[in-house]
Amino acid sequence: MKKVYIIHENNEWTIHLTKRLDELKVPYEEWHLDRGRLDLSKEPPEGVFYNRMSASSHTRGHRFAPEFTAQVLAWLESHGRKVFNGTRALQLEVSKVLQYLELTKHGIQTPRTIAAVGKEQILEAAAKFVDIPFITKHNRAGKGLGVQLFQSIDALRSYVEGPAFEEPVDGITLIQEYIQAPESFITRCEFVGGKFIYAVKVDTSEGFQLCPADACQIGDLFCPVGETVEKPKFQIIEGFNDPIIKKYEQILSANHINVAGIEFIRNSAGEIFTYDINTNTNYNSDAEEMAGKFGMLELAKFLKNELNLLH
Repeated sequence: MKKVYIIHENNEWTIHLTKRLDELKVPYEEWHLDRGRLDLSKEPPEGVFYNRMSASSHTRGHRFAPEFTAQVLAWLESHGRKVFNGTRALQLEVSKVLQYLELTKHGIQTPRTIAAVGKEQILEAAAKFVDIPFITKHNRAGKGLGVQLFQSIDALRSYVEGPAFEEPVDGITLIQEYIQAPESFITRCEFVGGKFIYAVKVDTSEGFQLCPADACQIGDLFCPVGETVEKPKFQIIEGFNDPIIKKYEQILSANHINVAGIEFIRNSAGEIFTYDINTNTNYNSDAEEMAGKFGMLELAKFLKNELNLLH
């Protein structure tokens, strides 16, 4: 029997999708790829394959899950299987450098960024940001890993040479222009099947770790699990419409990315700076309930339709 195969490494981020697949009576199987075997002499099963591998897998003890997933995706694609968020999507998921290069190629503005390996190189890169605040972040990140805001090189030096410094899993630290927004929020645009479904306003007043999932690690201080506050951290924007959406859809199509969340921030002049393409996108249930829009339901419908199209 043909199935939907879900490739991932975190059950807590997948349960909302499998619940929707159950509701729609779609047969599925989960491939949890933090470990496993791949027999290159065998052919893959028939079905639809959807990759949800995360750049932050190493924070859950799954250090080599993306690397193994890359081999599995190549195997599936070499046999002509229908793969959503395949090899190219994974390449962008684990490298913000590749994301920024691709965004720039499609005429989408990104913050000025320098990639550096080595502590002295990080400090030398930061010297290029004269008299302006800058942030550090990990190249292979997710969940706001390594994001720190600095007002001076001296402050950065204290961090880099101190015990709190976070070594990136791939060794690459990004030093990036800090975009000062007039209000403390960013916008995240969600896409399913390569098409825009909604935009969500995310409150950043408490920090940078902005995982929208309903199940996050304890360390994700700013994750919205169980919050009861007057001002929700995540709010779906009714009627959001901006020319940037068309550009985002074009870049997703060009890179064979079917499901993604793309984040941007506006500066005081209203200019948009795009800084993240998340191909392992999650959705916030409270925000969706209030708006009556459901990302995982749309995704389940998309996968069901693609499965039905198989001969």
